[in-house]
Amino acid sequence: MIPLPILELGRVRQGSDRRTALDDARILAQQAERLGYKRIWVAEHHNMPGVSTAATSIVIAHIAAGTNTIRVGAGGIFKSF
Repeated sequence: MIPLPILELGRVRQGSDRRTALDDARILAQQAERLGYKRIWVAEHHNMPGVSTAATSIVIAHIAAGTNTIRVGAGGIFKSF
């Protein structure tokens, strides 16, 4: 069986804030860990008001502090014009 990771986008929901988005990312990782997932990726996005993952190191630290075994990483694809 191929292990599937989870990709967290750090969505800031309407009527919410960035702190709640960080907490939601941690809760997602905790649930994923309980379900047996091995890795969660944080998508790196900049200049998007509805996304809280511009500072991936902060998001990773917040998720890792609330989990025990799941691996947490970040990735981004950058395109130049």
